[in-house]
Amino acid sequence: MPQNTRKIAVLTGDLVNSTGLGPAKIERAFAALEDCAEMQAEWMGESLHFTRHRGDGWQAALAEPKYALRSALAFRAALRAEGSEFDSYVGIAEGDITGPLEANLNDQTDNVFTKSGQMLEWIKAEAHLELTFGHAATGVTSACAILLGHISQDWTPAQAAPLIRMLHPTDTPTYTEIAKALGKSRQAVAKALDSAGFRSIYAALNDLEGDESHA
Repeated sequence: MPQNTRKIAVLTGDLVNSTGLGPAKIERAFAALEDCAEMQAEWMGESLHFTRHRGDGWQAALAEPKYALRSALAFRAALRAEGSEFDSYVGIAEGDITGPLEANLNDQTDNVFTKSGQMLEWIKAEAHLELTFGHAATGVTSACAILLGHISQDWTPAQAAPLIRMLHPTDTPTYTEIAKALGKSRQAVAKALDSAGFRSIYAALNDLEGDESHA
């Protein structure tokens, strides 16, 4: 691999039922996504260059490809915390880029951006499969994307609010800390996380991220 080439992951998203949301709620959704991207910059060690894409779509570039599914879940949680009507399809791809990323990802021409967009379009075209997440990889990673998308697609706002904080890959807060931040009881936070399947999700993400194929 050339010295100025590196592997990244690209997430390409599209708001679900954006027509039904209306302009005000679309702006609210993008504010939540942008805040989530800023939070995730700490995980990646650099900006995700979050970019609005084709009106109600968006893209983000991850310097740490292993966190792609964790990132997709965090973006979903950020949306669902705003209300049950907010959600996004997410297409994911991993690949090499040469040189620095553009501030506006719409200006990127690397193949990984095209693959991510194609993955999103495939998800939406195969409506009978009821997919919300899709990864262009084959095998375990693709299967995990499908299953995690299914598990998370019905998260409630009460579940999503603590999940955003708990999805940090290396510095998860305690239930007590989350309860204090949200103005909830510790019991309410524990119940919300348990009903969302957080323990299983977190274990699956940790195992997947330990796969050296992302390096």
